[in-house]
Amino acid sequence: MRLLIINPNSSATVTARINEAAQAVCEPGETITAIRAIGAPDLIVTPEDAEAAERAVTKTLGAWRHRVDGVILASFGDTGLDTVRAQTDVPVVGIAQSAYAMASVLGPRMSIVSFAPTMAEALRKTALGYGHADRLVAMHMVEGATWDDPGEIQHELAPQLLALCQKSAREDRVSSIVLGGGPLAGLAARLQSQVNVPLIDGTTAAIATLRVALKGTQRPEFSGQRLAHS
Repeated sequence: MRLLIINPNSSATVTARINEAAQAVCEPGETITAIRAIGAPDLIVTPEDAEAAERAVTKTLGAWRHRVDGVILASFGDTGLDTVRAQTDVPVVGIAQSAYAMASVLGPRMSIVSFAPTMAEALRKTALGYGHADRLVAMHMVEGATWDDPGEIQHELAPQLLALCQKSAREDRVSSIVLGGGPLAGLAARLQSQVNVPLIDGTTAAIATLRVALKGTQRPEFSGQRLAHS
C-alpha cells in the first residue's frame, strides 16, 4: 500500500509532525509519504486560508509523479476533498472525516479538543457536515495561546491540551475525544496513557480507513493525472 499524505498548509514543521505520526503506524509492506502543499498558507484558520489551500493542494497533487494507491488530506477542514476526489480515481480521505467516523464507532458521544478558539467554528462545521451533530457534545479550545512555529504547537501546548482532554473525559461523559487540527498529529499517542477515554488522531485514523478500503481490492493507481477506470 502506497499512500500520499498532503498537508494542505505549507508548514514544513507541521508536515514533519504528520509524517512522524504516519511512520509510527506504518506496517511492513506499506510506504507512506507526507508532503506539504506548496503555496498554501502556513496555517488554515479562515475561509480565505481554506480557499488558498485548496488551490495549492490540487496543484501539488497534479505535479506528483509517483504512483500511489490512496491519498490523505491532512487538515481538519478536509481541505479540497471533493476537488481531489474528482482529480483522481484512487481513494481519497480527509483526517476529519476519518477521525469523526472512528469516533462514531467508539460510541455515541464525542468531544473535540484543539489549540485555539479560532479553530472552533471550522471544526464544528466539519463535524456537523459529516452528520455528527447528535454525537458532538462538547468542544474545548486552549485560550490565549500564541506560537511562532505551528509545528511546535503540540509541544508548547501539551499541558493545556492534556488538561482539556482530562476535563472532557471527566465532565462530558464522552466515548472518545478527537484532537482537532493537523498540528496535533501524533499527540494522541503521547497523551493517551493519561486520559481514560480513547483519544483519536486524524492522521492515524485516515491511514486505518485506507487500509480497510484498499485491502484485497484491485484499483487504479495515480501518478499525477486522473486515470480512467480499467
